[in-house]
Amino acid sequence: MEAVNKSMVKGAFWMILLRLVVRGIGLISTVILARLLLPADFGLIAMAMSFIAAFELMGAFSLDVVLIQNRDARRSHYDTAWTFNVIAAALQALILIFIAPLIADFYNDSRLIMVVYLLALGVLVQGFENIGIVAFRKDLEFHKDFKFQVATKLFAFTVTMGLAFWLRSYWALIGGMLASKFMGVAFSYVVHSYRPKFSVAARSELFHFSKWLFINNLLFFASHQSANFILGRIAGPHALGLFTLSYEISNLPSTDLVAPINRAIFPGYAKMAKDLAVLRQGFLNVISAIALISLPVCIGIALTAEPLVYVLLGERWRDAVPLIQVLAIAGLVAALQTNKGAVYLAMGRPRIMTLLAGIHVATLIPALIWGTMRNGVVGAAEATVIVSALLLPLNYAVLFRVISLPLPKFVEVLWRPLVSAAVMALAVKATLEFLPTGNFPAYLTQLILATIAGGASYMGSIVILWKLTGMEPGVEGLLLSKFANHFKSLFAKG
Repeated sequence: MEAVNKSMVKGAFWMILLRLVVRGIGLISTVILARLLLPADFGLIAMAMSFIAAFELMGAFSLDVVLIQNRDARRSHYDTAWTFNVIAAALQALILIFIAPLIADFYNDSRLIMVVYLLALGVLVQGFENIGIVAFRKDLEFHKDFKFQVATKLFAFTVTMGLAFWLRSYWALIGGMLASKFMGVAFSYVVHSYRPKFSVAARSELFHFSKWLFINNLLFFASHQSANFILGRIAGPHALGLFTLSYEISNLPSTDLVAPINRAIFPGYAKMAKDLAVLRQGFLNVISAIALISLPVCIGIALTAEPLVYVLLGERWRDAVPLIQVLAIAGLVAALQTNKGAVYLAMGRPRIMTLLAGIHVATLIPALIWGTMRNGVVGAAEATVIVSALLLPLNYAVLFRVISLPLPKFVEVLWRPLVSAAVMALAVKATLEFLPTGNFPAYLTQLILATIAGGASYMGSIVILWKLTGMEPGVEGLLLSKFANHFKSLFAKG
């Protein structure tokens, strides 16, 4: 089991590095595109993607998760999974082409017809991706997954930037998406030697487990895309564009830091699932790392939203400031509970995850409608935060019961990051209040100095609290020892 823990840590490192590289590329792309395109351009693509994502659910059986969870998966399982991916992609593309005029009528924008046609082509192409690359995660070979993902992202970035400078319209976003799909499929056959064949021999074994994942994916879609439908319909593309980009920035911890941890940890959880005590300790280690990362980032984003927007996005995105401030809290709540799904899947209990997701969706949709009609895009953001915060205790209560985790044990791994984040918040606020605003240099100075003050105060608090509590074993000790060893080796080389 020690080998599994080491593989999980190494895998988490590769997945975090992957996400940081991909996010770095994406952030550069977003900053450039925000200055070349209008909020309405982003909103138009978000409208189309809402329906694209809806019909992609036809094939959202998460067969890759089933292959990872099944330690005895054979070639027949991989071929069957690939076959159903191809069939589902073809059906999705045909339906999207057929209903493209209806989507345009729903949003009252004829431009969406051609947009949906082209994005449907991307859906079809992606269905042919080599199923063999699932083995990278199953066998904990995350460095190979890293190379595959980064190469695909770099190609899409190059295409998108070239088109954006040339066209200055939403067509650049579409071109980048299509480039990513085509490159991803082609490269998947380059990086892995597996060559899938059409087969449905293992269909009953795959779908027995995946039916719950399918339902959960439906609920996940409703949870994450309902705001796009509601805002797009009620408030229009400008408001939706503001919400989409604000959500992307404010949810960086859950999407770019925590998600890759979960992606890497799940195979390790699957190997631990037979020993509840080991799984419970594994979860505590992971949630401690997630809190250590997500708390300062989310709070920092919320506090520096104004200089962040003016420096990265520009003056015309100023209406995104209050949205980012509110949605950053939702991002924190999401980050602190995303890991529970990996635990349920590893234990072979996806039904629990599905039921909790159903409660979230049943609460969120009416709250979004009410919030949007009451206060527009800000009301939608507020509704997102309120629902997430209200359901947080329920989600943890269920998880604690399933893995027999006492509340004091959970608090024990979280209190130091929480206290340190509070100290950081005071330092950042004091720094921002001391500095002037009003122009780009002033906002850039604010952002740089607030980041330095926040980072220094947070890390200092973590180290002090860890030492005051006897330097007990944990994530802080592991990270600090890694840094110490790294600097010692550098000093020795020098």
